[in-house]
Amino acid sequence: MKLIHSRDNAFFKQLRKLAESGRERRKAGRIVLDGVHLVEAYEQAIGPVDSLIVGESALAGDEIARLVAGREIVVLADALLQDVAPVDTPSGLLALAAWPMATAPLQPGRDALLLDGVQDPGNVGTLLRTAAAAGVTQALLSPGCAAAWSPKVLRAGQGAHFALAIHENADLGEFVSRYQGTTAVTCLDGATSLYAAQWGGAVAWIFGAEGQGVRQELIAAADCRIRIPMPGAVESLNVGAAAAVCLFEMVRRRQA
Repeated sequence: MKLIHSRDNAFFKQLRKLAESGRERRKAGRIVLDGVHLVEAYEQAIGPVDSLIVGESALAGDEIARLVAGREIVVLADALLQDVAPVDTPSGLLALAAWPMATAPLQPGRDALLLDGVQDPGNVGTLLRTAAAAGVTQALLSPGCAAAWSPKVLRAGQGAHFALAIHENADLGEFVSRYQGTTAVTCLDGATSLYAAQWGGAVAWIFGAEGQGVRQELIAAADCRIRIPMPGAVESLNVGAAAAVCLFEMVRRRQA
């Protein structure tokens, strides 16, 4: 066990850079995980993390103590952990792990999640989690989306990242043009109710930025324009909620 109390410590300085900068994470090929659940999900899907970092007082917690038992760890003074924590409410446990780059090629005949300029990290993580829960195995993020492997997106995803092949800075239009199933987009103009829309086989679902929605060229290229009926006094849904409605309507039909 290595105990760190100084902000001048070289390991602490490097950890801080990785927690704060996507460029540093990409250059180092490392991601920062926060919490027992994420660490366990990573190790189950990919393998051991590189480093476990625990806050001094968090060592007394049963869940963290169980995870780190018999393993080499770095212990940070609580003030240092708070200083370096990549999320607002740190769990007391961080890990550095190898960046799981998407090596699987895109599969134009399988279900897919396509995100067009979704900038909010919480929304991106929620969308990835919802897609993985619905059985989708690949996700394409356009330029302008929140970084998929940032700590806030990872935390919102709650381990879903490790069940998906995630392709960032993807050309969504090119993928749509060669997709071997139904491409479906949520919009208002010329759209059919989700519950009346017809599709078969694999589906690529396209969801857009929180304010602007999906770009017009992607809407025009999609096979199916879908709207979610909302009989209440609300005009729109959060993109994460809209995706959940659509993806689990797909699941319902397949299980019916």
